[in-house]
Amino acid sequence: MVTAGRGSYGAGMSLYPEIEPYDHGMLDVGDGNRVYWETCGNPRGKPALVLHGGPGSGCTPYFRRLFDPAAYRIVLLDQRGCGRSTPHASAYGTDMSVNTTARLLADLESLRRRLGIGRWLVWGVSWGSVLGLRYAQTYPGVVSELVLTGVATGSEAEVELLTRGLGKVFPEAFERFLAGLPEGAARDGNLAAAYNRLLESPDPGVRARAWTDWETAIIPAPPRSVQRFEDPEFRMGFARTVTHYWGNGQFLDGEGAVLRDAHLLKGVPGTLVQGSLDFGNLLGTVWQLQHAWPDCELVVVSEAGHDAGAPGVREALVAATDGYARR
Repeated sequence: MVTAGRGSYGAGMSLYPEIEPYDHGMLDVGDGNRVYWETCGNPRGKPALVLHGGPGSGCTPYFRRLFDPAAYRIVLLDQRGCGRSTPHASAYGTDMSVNTTARLLADLESLRRRLGIGRWLVWGVSWGSVLGLRYAQTYPGVVSELVLTGVATGSEAEVELLTRGLGKVFPEAFERFLAGLPEGAARDGNLAAAYNRLLESPDPGVRARAWTDWETAIIPAPPRSVQRFEDPEFRMGFARTVTHYWGNGQFLDGEGAVLRDAHLLKGVPGTLVQGSLDFGNLLGTVWQLQHAWPDCELVVVSEAGHDAGAPGVREALVAATDGYARR
């Protein structure tokens, strides 16, 4: 394990300049879904796939800047139901039953074949780290390296921590979060599943706001300060997608599946960049993953939380992608 300060990587590893895609498109992945993708950087460079968080956040231009555009062919996509992919999860008529982890993994393979890529580095943040780990475990041989931050593994314990366990840390916000559930709702059960049932109703708007208010509180950040959550379409699509996944075991093959199958990552080099103040650390998951996956390195950034853009975190991520570009 490497412990890094917020500025310990130096100016030489700051973000790369902003760039625009040289190609983009909509990939028909079946089930009535079309997935937006884009490619940036060097068309003949080392392929790298970017997996955003959420589930349901969508990709952003910031992620492009974590890779040397002269060295990498950077591939970004909006996973099913979010960003520029269609149909959007914010629409009540969108069929969420075809939005599952297995289908997202199949979408990644369809995109890899569509772009003519043999192997690629996979970069993921938060939920994207769950998806990236499961992708490498499910399709051996197509992932050359993994770079993950805000690391999660999709366990029920992680969901329980983020929906109920942190209520002891943020009691006032948690009280408001519970108040978003009507009398008679399963407040003592899976809170994500309870919210998802409400979000699948014809009038879900107030429930989406209650969900994102809780997400803001546990960052922690001031109320209504997360700009993307102020967009009603994003807010609805995000809340509906997160609760759909969190309320259904993240559609993984059994509890603890990612850690259980960590041996399948043998031979895949990896870098885990984790903020020391990330609340997910309360479960020790990232340390368990490091011990179960000897081919990875853990970089802990002091005074950083669950944020891929935090000082120290971004420098460590650039250091990792620079290092793998030289392999």
